[in-house]
Amino acid sequence: MKKTTIPLIRLIPGLIIGPASWLGPYIVMNSLFLPAMLQHLDAPHKVELVAFFSTCGMIVAALSNMIAGALSDKTKSRFGKRAPWIVGGAFVFMLAMIGASLSPNIPTLLAAWMIGQAALNFIVAPMVAWLDFAPKDGQATASSAYGGLGMALGNNGFNVVGALFLSQFRLGFVIFGIFAFIGTLIAVLIVHEPANLDEETQHTAAKPKLTWKDAKSIFPGWSVGRDYYLALMGKLFQGVGNFAVTGYILYIMTDFLHRGSQTQSSIQLINVIMLVFGVLMGFVAGPAADKLKVLKWPVGFSTIFLAFGALALLLFRNETGIIIYAFAAGIGMGLWNSLDNLLNLEVIPDPDRVAFFLGVYNLGNTITQAIAPVIAAAVISVFGFSAIFIVSFVFSLVGGILMLSIKSVKR
Repeated sequence: MKKTTIPLIRLIPGLIIGPASWLGPYIVMNSLFLPAMLQHLDAPHKVELVAFFSTCGMIVAALSNMIAGALSDKTKSRFGKRAPWIVGGAFVFMLAMIGASLSPNIPTLLAAWMIGQAALNFIVAPMVAWLDFAPKDGQATASSAYGGLGMALGNNGFNVVGALFLSQFRLGFVIFGIFAFIGTLIAVLIVHEPANLDEETQHTAAKPKLTWKDAKSIFPGWSVGRDYYLALMGKLFQGVGNFAVTGYILYIMTDFLHRGSQTQSSIQLINVIMLVFGVLMGFVAGPAADKLKVLKWPVGFSTIFLAFGALALLLFRNETGIIIYAFAAGIGMGLWNSLDNLLNLEVIPDPDRVAFFLGVYNLGNTITQAIAPVIAAAVISVFGFSAIFIVSFVFSLVGGILMLSIKSVKR
């Protein structure tokens, strides 16, 4: 079957606007609005509730992501494989966040948040598969656009604006939910994925009855998928290392660093610095990787910056620590986001199921935001807030070691 290729002139703008449009609003709501809402509805149990919401979200995200990726891989339509699911997921996500804004109690908020988690992954899994549409000689550039620019804007750019809505978090849910839908729709229109109805003729033979062996082959054995599993585990460890800090950034500022009235400005400062370095890496890392033919090394070593940044917050506990953290995390996440998706694309065990395997891999962008608060809540309850920085340090380094252990990508 002939591989679909989309010119970079259309693909790159979509790969920047698309992830920024879903990730940005989600990051703002997950790290700022949801904790603020939980504090408003049940302040004495806010830390435990963040962990509970994260655990439920992790389960929903894992299931919906795999389902979305599998359905997308098999979809035939005049709008292509990915676009119908991306637009539908964005619309439902918008409605769910509007529902969250109206929640009068914890159960209602939980229901709206879980619907939003499921819908979000119907955007994520198909959208990351757009990378497979890139021409062979432009894959690192496409990956850098998606992760280095799009995800840098999503991870940090929106929090600068989101911090302004901390006192109006219900309105924030509505505004950022609507933005997610509009931005995602614009990205889909720019990419303009071609129809793939002709793919129906590629597999006309009668399909045999599904066997248990077929079911087990959904995920290949270690001998076939070793490097993919190492990349997946590396993503999860690195993600926990990152989100152990960012998932509790509001409470770190108020309860650990005691920033008080400077909480909003401190969060904005971190995100402005991280945004600048994330965008810079997005412009530089992809083209440099294409030219120098390196991929594994910058991804693996990027976690050292994250680990160093976490230690800076623990050791300084003041504005100096905040600035060092922002610089280190900005460089580390900029490098990681620019190239890790391309590294995963290189180690996918089945090229006919790109959306599925990329979707599972990109659970690292949502599921680690669920795992990290659970781990962080546990260590906070035993050792206090300072322990989450040690968690971030250790998990970040382990993630890098796992990435560097990949064999099929030499450099």
